[in-house]
Amino acid sequence: MDWTRRTVTVPGLELAVFEAGDRRRRTVIMVHGWPDTHHLWNGVAEHLVDKFHVVAYDTRGMGESSDPIAVDGFSLRFLADDFFAVADEVSPDRPVHVLAHDWGSVEVWEAVCRPEAEGRISSFVSMSGPSMDHVSRWMRGAVRSREPGPIGSMLKQAAASSYMAVFVSPLGPWAVGRFDRDRWERFLQRTEHIDPAPEHHGHTLPQDMVSGLRIYKANVFNRLSSSGHKRTSVPVLQLVATKDRAITRPLLDASKQWVDNLEQVELPYGHWVPLRRPDLVAAEAARFIEGTRTSS
Repeated sequence: MDWTRRTVTVPGLELAVFEAGDRRRRTVIMVHGWPDTHHLWNGVAEHLVDKFHVVAYDTRGMGESSDPIAVDGFSLRFLADDFFAVADEVSPDRPVHVLAHDWGSVEVWEAVCRPEAEGRISSFVSMSGPSMDHVSRWMRGAVRSREPGPIGSMLKQAAASSYMAVFVSPLGPWAVGRFDRDRWERFLQRTEHIDPAPEHHGHTLPQDMVSGLRIYKANVFNRLSSSGHKRTSVPVLQLVATKDRAITRPLLDASKQWVDNLEQVELPYGHWVPLRRPDLVAAEAARFIEGTRTSS
């Protein structure tokens, strides 16, 4: 993918932003999660660039973007601020569409549930990343219900998320630091059937794996204990990876009552669908964007 690089400055940081396509077309901003960078979107962007102005950026502390160092600098409120700063830079006069994965999706949920998202974000395609506030409400409801079904679903998700206990512990950097690029690609090949390709990851992958652990430390437990609930009027498409081992369906369904217009489409793949089937992700995103009634 041939990107044009620019820098977006936010308080204390510089974000590396990458663009391709005609800027007169609708803008689609793509946000990656852990341990990825903008490289995650290379394949997807190849399928979208003829129709849209595509943008991807390295989130703070990852890839070519600068690092806030402190753990609390990775809280969702700052990550959502970064998203709006990028949107204002690459599409100052028109609303944007968003495609996000993993923690990138969690960050965008934070953004779309803010009041300023109205008229600024035209649509949101979410993959493998729930709203932390909606999940918190779901968990509280499951406990209060005392019913085997909801409690069983919560325990199943707790088991799927057990790796987070390592990620937020002092052992986290040691555990993920054992992965170099070759080992990570072998892991994806074994678990997700993704053939290694040079365009999937940047040279910063080993550092990003450790750096990105601060996103977990800054957000997992304090946001899951939050009692807040947030609505959004932004149309949302959830691409549900039915073989995702980390994200169970109830986490995604938790958003249904808080979104005015939510569509779900099942994809029979694992967590890293953008790498396994970039063509399919691009096709679903384009369909949803083009079906969204907007002047953008």
